[in-house]
Amino acid sequence: MAYQKVNADQRAPGHSQYLDNDDLQATALDLEWDMEKELEEPGFDQFQLNSAENQNLENSETADLNLDPIQPATSPKGRFQRLQEESDYVTHYTRSAPKSNPCNFCRLLKIFCTAIILFISGILIGYYSHKNCPSNATSSGTLDLHLYQEILKTIQGEDIKKSFRNLVQLYKSEDDMDISKKIKTQWTSLGLEDVQLVNYSVLLNLPGLSPSSVTLSSSGQCFHPNGQPCSEEARKWSSQDLLYSYAAYSANGILELSLLEKTGFGGVLLYIDPCDLPKTANLSYNTFMVSLNPGGDPSTPGYPSIDGSFRQHRSNLTSLLVQPISASLVAKLISLPKDRTTNGACSPLELPNNEERIVNMKIQTVTKFETVTNVVGYLKGVTFPDRYVIVGSHHHTAHSYNRQEWASSTAVITAFIRALMLRVKRGWRPDRTIVFCSWGGTAFGNIGSYEWGEDFRKVLQRNVVAYISLHSPVRGNSSLHSVASPSLQQLVAEKNKFNCPRRDQCPKTNISSEQIQDDADYFINHLGVPTVRFTYEDIKTLEGPSFLSEALFPKHATKIEEMDPFFNLHETITKLSGEVILQIANEPVLPFNALDIALEVQNSLKGDQTTTPQLLALASRLRESAELFQSDEMRPANDPKERDPTRVRMLNDLLQDMEKSFLVQHAPPGFYRNILYHLDGKTSQFSILLEAWEHCKSLASNETLQEALSEVLNSINAAQVYFKAGLDVFESVLVGKN
Repeated sequence: MAYQKVNADQRAPGHSQYLDNDDLQATALDLEWDMEKELEEPGFDQFQLNSAENQNLENSETADLNLDPIQPATSPKGRFQRLQEESDYVTHYTRSAPKSNPCNFCRLLKIFCTAIILFISGILIGYYSHKNCPSNATSSGTLDLHLYQEILKTIQGEDIKKSFRNLVQLYKSEDDMDISKKIKTQWTSLGLEDVQLVNYSVLLNLPGLSPSSVTLSSSGQCFHPNGQPCSEEARKWSSQDLLYSYAAYSANGILELSLLEKTGFGGVLLYIDPCDLPKTANLSYNTFMVSLNPGGDPSTPGYPSIDGSFRQHRSNLTSLLVQPISASLVAKLISLPKDRTTNGACSPLELPNNEERIVNMKIQTVTKFETVTNVVGYLKGVTFPDRYVIVGSHHHTAHSYNRQEWASSTAVITAFIRALMLRVKRGWRPDRTIVFCSWGGTAFGNIGSYEWGEDFRKVLQRNVVAYISLHSPVRGNSSLHSVASPSLQQLVAEKNKFNCPRRDQCPKTNISSEQIQDDADYFINHLGVPTVRFTYEDIKTLEGPSFLSEALFPKHATKIEEMDPFFNLHETITKLSGEVILQIANEPVLPFNALDIALEVQNSLKGDQTTTPQLLALASRLRESAELFQSDEMRPANDPKERDPTRVRMLNDLLQDMEKSFLVQHAPPGFYRNILYHLDGKTSQFSILLEAWEHCKSLASNETLQEALSEVLNSINAAQVYFKAGLDVFESVLVGKN
């Protein structure tokens, strides 16, 4: 049951004629304040129109108000029980007893029968109206953890494994469009609505017809990047793995290289030392690919690759010749013995002192325009359809090098879509719109996600509330590694503990805000969107250098199934990610923590040699504002008894934009523009300050350091002003209502 105020001169058609009675009108006016008070009780936060329509609640006569979720008994005494117990309400309804008059029995009987008939009719009308209307009993705002588990329990590792194997078969196709179409068909068959293929013509740097080579000048020996000697037979039978051992967008040509050519070097040999690899990984003879592209189509930097866009001629992004090589080739070039263990400890690959090697590099690549396709599907929200939770995976792109790794990512996102749509078919929908994306061109610099982001930048800046990455769900099998924005770390920690089978044996929660190499890049660095990613890793990988995440080794299906034979790890990642998605998409108040951002800023300034008194003072003021914001606005909004729809919408708008203040204009190459993210999980200081400090130590000038300090100072100040302005707005709204 719900109240609705009706003015005396704006009565709904067909309302009772008894509202014209003067006594009843006076009673209604006396009750007006009390009804407004009741409207602020739990459940009435559902009285919100579709925000995309921008309609006014008081003027809308056709608004689709969701009354089912209203819980009258939320009050300690019950909504109507309290009305009877409070004296004010009794006096409003008290009438003087009617005078004694001779009663006409027939008249009383007729009134009584009429009342009974109306009562029964009302019950029947209400019953059939409820029966014929779509059920919204589990609509937005009332979903709880129990319902989340009901949705997620249908996700099974065996089903993900079957999907994975089916997707692996698609790898035989070299046509990106074919794979994209099959993903679209599968998502559509599961019930996902409005699934689209979004194409962009982009500049790709591809390997040449023959693999690159490295020649040792002293002996004349020629090697391919994996350490295999150059020969006609090797070229004839060279596999895709050998061809794709290259650095995309490197310069082409032939170069003689020795000791960095007295620091004016023109080429680089990239390798990964075996001592930095997990014990479970034997990659000494494996080649790998890297991309030198920071993101997006190199021919349209900063703007989308749509028809008519100006194209820059950029066959390479550096003047250097860059070539990835295997560790085994490095050992041959510097003439090291095969066994490099000393007392059980691994010895790094190092050139002996006072020795030098002269090598010749030969790199051949081809640059041409190709079509990259994104698959994008929407599940529209019922309450806030203009607020998006983006879920991203990636698929195989023609000429890419990630082999079956993409099938793991696509199988996980498809499993979640399947579980979600089973519930949608029963009448439920999320509050906010969930956008599912399978990106193309990831291996070449997250090209598909960047182009889509640049294409829809204005819409995404305003509407995206979070990005959940399913990029590489299983990269190892020893440790669950969670990367999350500071505002979402508390939510992620809760999910990790909740999903641990035995609480007393749960490992230490491994959560950090560190740079990740996947399609979340654009949303973190250009839109300031809070992000979450769960991944299973090898512990040694987490302890190693961050460069490991940029090296694209071929991942074969057999290797992935060896790491996770029953796909239990894939199932865990799907459920963890799914629960975070559901909570962000359905909670009336976004589950973001403003105070954690301020604490992260203070922690990033601790022990930093570059920290100034101004920085510390600003960080302290930011924390004070965040604490006030958390206590005065977040706490009441999370209490259904105090929740007001207008204030909740204002609050959510503030929460979703908190990280935008920390996007700096200029960051060193390889560093995030979002300074809340660290270069790796081992450092807690602001990465751009650490880099500037190292740069300053090698130069006489400290101009670079001063610029970095200014960037950090302005970011913290912008965040403090942002919170303060938000508090002022809420205070003015409160004063206006009073």
